[in-house]
Amino acid sequence: MGSRKSGIVDPLPTPYSLFTVLNMTIEFVKYHGLGNDFILIDNRASSEPIVTPEQAVKLCDRHFGIGADGVIFALPGTNGADYTMRIFNSDGSEPEMCGNGIRCFAKFLADLEGSTNPTSRLRIHTLAGIIVPELTADGQVKVDMGEPRLLAEEIPTTLVTAGEKVINQSLNVAGQTWSVTCVSMGNPHCITFVDDVAAIPLEEIGPQFEHHPVFPQRTNTEFIQVTGRDYLKMRVWERGAGATLACGTGACASLVAGVLAGKCDRVATVELPGGCLQIEWSHDQKLYMTGAAERVFAGKIE
Repeated sequence: MGSRKSGIVDPLPTPYSLFTVLNMTIEFVKYHGLGNDFILIDNRASSEPIVTPEQAVKLCDRHFGIGADGVIFALPGTNGADYTMRIFNSDGSEPEMCGNGIRCFAKFLADLEGSTNPTSRLRIHTLAGIIVPELTADGQVKVDMGEPRLLAEEIPTTLVTAGEKVINQSLNVAGQTWSVTCVSMGNPHCITFVDDVAAIPLEEIGPQFEHHPVFPQRTNTEFIQVTGRDYLKMRVWERGAGATLACGTGACASLVAGVLAGKCDRVATVELPGGCLQIEWSHDQKLYMTGAAERVFAGKIE
């Protein structure tokens, strides 16, 4: 009967058993950007993440783990950058970049460095290229997100031919034809404009957009309601994370889509379920995103 005694059986393994195989103590800090939340880990002593994608899934579990939309690692800089940022989503996949995540990353680095400078700029190496966040005097984070990529081969999508832009193209999802515009901010986005974002059955159709065969690397999907040329309401289904309260790259991509479709100006407020971001598509063709990032708590995994 093994270790079973008096009718008591051995407990089944739980997700907590993951933590015992790490064989180390890992300190972390939890941050959120408009409710899009992340576990931040100081990984500067190694060029590779000290947590595997499978372990990240367990850490992100909101019932048996810490709970988060992703785990972000602060690694040494490469190619002239001050630091490198790597991310594992809550499903273990690795995105190229994350707009809310990099704002949290900038705040995390300021805490690690013990910076007392009210404003500072850092060059961060990501899989989407060099991104430059700046801590502003009012406590917000302004991020130079770089230029959007608009050609089908850059997104990538097979919705049109490789060298074409994807603007107001028809896409059949869930038995309905949607007019979509696609943009890459170093990661893929599919944007569709709707009359009422609150009426979208996000949990039902979000996965169908994400895994649609015209997106070989899957896609993030934004549903946008235009309430004014300088104000957009957005709901998002994030690739690898599902429905989240905010998505910074998605807000940038949505403004670009709105400008390309003639629906909004180049500067606008984007309202997400977790709060608002200020987005500007400058005439130098770069996107600038400004918003909050908040420390929630710190802890240890032992």
